[in-house]
Amino acid sequence: MAGAVTMQAVRDRYPGNAFIDMGISIARSHHERWDGRGYPDGLAGEEIPLAARIMAVADVYDALRSTRCYKEPVSRREARRIIEEGSGTQFDPRVVTAFLTLEEAFDEVGHGMGYL
Repeated sequence: MAGAVTMQAVRDRYPGNAFIDMGISIARSHHERWDGRGYPDGLAGEEIPLAARIMAVADVYDALRSTRCYKEPVSRREARRIIEEGSGTQFDPRVVTAFLTLEEAFDEVGHGMGYL
């Protein structure tokens, strides 16, 4: 939510910038869930902006595959399984299908960023 507020201040300075508008949409809505149990607005399905639905999958994949101070990264197979299980509840099923098609490329990028 703080990211969306910050970006709204940027939009006030640069109105009409579609890139900034999309960033606000992503920052505000990427924690919404396909089934409507997300936050901050409780949006469901296609009420959630497409860019935010895409970012939701990318954000979870990154979190799963990354080392954090409180956890080790999960394997590529485990991350894929978790994303698949969230299809239709946490994530847009069509976005999950697209992700699964491109998951190898996601993993290659991840290796370049230091994933195991």
